[in-house]
Amino acid sequence: MLKGWTKMEEKMRDLKQRLSEIHDLEMANAVLGWDQLTYMPPGGAEARGRQMATLARLAQEKMTDPGLGKLIEELLPYADSLPEDHDDAALIRVAKRDFDRLTKIPPQLIARVYEHQSRCYMAWTEARPNNDFEKVRPLLEQTLEYSREVANCFPGYEHIADPLIDWADYGMKAKNLRVLFDQLRQELVPLVQAITSYPPSDDSCLRQHFPEKDQIAFGEQVIRALGYDFQRGRQDKSPHPFTTRFGYGDVRITTRVKENDFGEAFFSTVHEAGHAMYEQGCNPAFDGTPLFGGTSAGVHESQSRLWENVVARSREFWEYYYPLLQKTFPGQLGNVTLDTFYRAINKVQPSLVRTDADEVTYNLHVMIRFDLELQMLEGSLEVKHLPEAWNERYRSDLGVVPPDDRDGCLQDVHWYGGFIGGQFQGYTLGNILSALFYHHAVLEIPSIPEEIRQGKFENLHGWLKEHIYQHGRKYTAPDLIRRVTGRDLDIQPYIAYLKRKYGELYSL
Repeated sequence: MLKGWTKMEEKMRDLKQRLSEIHDLEMANAVLGWDQLTYMPPGGAEARGRQMATLARLAQEKMTDPGLGKLIEELLPYADSLPEDHDDAALIRVAKRDFDRLTKIPPQLIARVYEHQSRCYMAWTEARPNNDFEKVRPLLEQTLEYSREVANCFPGYEHIADPLIDWADYGMKAKNLRVLFDQLRQELVPLVQAITSYPPSDDSCLRQHFPEKDQIAFGEQVIRALGYDFQRGRQDKSPHPFTTRFGYGDVRITTRVKENDFGEAFFSTVHEAGHAMYEQGCNPAFDGTPLFGGTSAGVHESQSRLWENVVARSREFWEYYYPLLQKTFPGQLGNVTLDTFYRAINKVQPSLVRTDADEVTYNLHVMIRFDLELQMLEGSLEVKHLPEAWNERYRSDLGVVPPDDRDGCLQDVHWYGGFIGGQFQGYTLGNILSALFYHHAVLEIPSIPEEIRQGKFENLHGWLKEHIYQHGRKYTAPDLIRRVTGRDLDIQPYIAYLKRKYGELYSL
């Protein structure tokens, strides 16, 4: 028995070594990706695409090595002999899931996809500011073909989007999401109608001149207090804010700044810090293994939205921080009351840009994108007709029409730097989960709202680290939700949160 156990331990060391090498290749690729999105000159795009494709191919070859598959199969009995929540058992399960998924995609296809995505992204960075959909349209058509090709590597799906959705939110399917989104829409539409029957809040106080350096300094002061560790991270600028990690000790964020809009940089900084704190809070023993990182797009988004909206748009938060903000911008906000500022940052009004949308209408933006990408994958919507279809959905769902493609179908990077399919559902899942997780944190630590009022976040951050962050990918999202809340995904705490907050704001 001892000899057999020792042999399994040797196999586990072999597995971890193999997975560590794959992880290092992926993180090297991530460094190149971060550089591409921040400081790389435009002339480097072609070579960068080739370099990233090479690293992706090498990682793919190692991850799909039959020897690795054989080793994982040999370790399955060992995993079954361990307690279900043992770290080694979880690592074997996750490694098998990743291996089974990746072995279905030819390495040559992965390399072509990476190279194409890099080229498409660089085209988008020029097409969007120039309002030139035609410049990127042929590349987006190729993205759609690659998306279908990858999805078809997983035969037996109910909907062609299912494999792509599963990649980001394991276990979710198009049909489940359609039901969930329909339920949410039934609650949101009446709420939006009730709120918008009142005149919109005056948010002109946010549309003054706020110097970039002061915005960045204030945002960094706040996220340090929330718990973002600058000894293991940094913030830079990029066209589209994002979070990336290269290891336990290096988790980076970016923001974008508009000097005539205070909320643009501040809330994107807090949002990305929420993502980054999840990564920074992961068990360091998982570094270099597939267990490190967020368990799903939805759970990851729950952390960015929890900190951005539930915390940083709350009245309690600004009772502490607004006097500090007024000292930073005395000429702009010195004579603006807290009530006026609070209503301004929580203004509800149908808008064109998802990232600028308020909490109440935000999910309608997500649902539009979700429906459009399903239609493109199904073949009922051609890419060349995407601008018109986009504008029509905005007209019918939100009552606004983009004046151009820049703030229409070109506004999000996701389809231009990734796949079409599985790209957006995580945002709405994250919103739902943000309220669910916060609700349970306050149930266990009732003092959290008062601590936020005092600018103290240690207990909330600590609760999230204990119940969510440290586990990484050890548990699937459905399992994690049940462990944390004792129930399955439920929209009611989110709806209750919205109705309570906006009911008070608008006297509903």
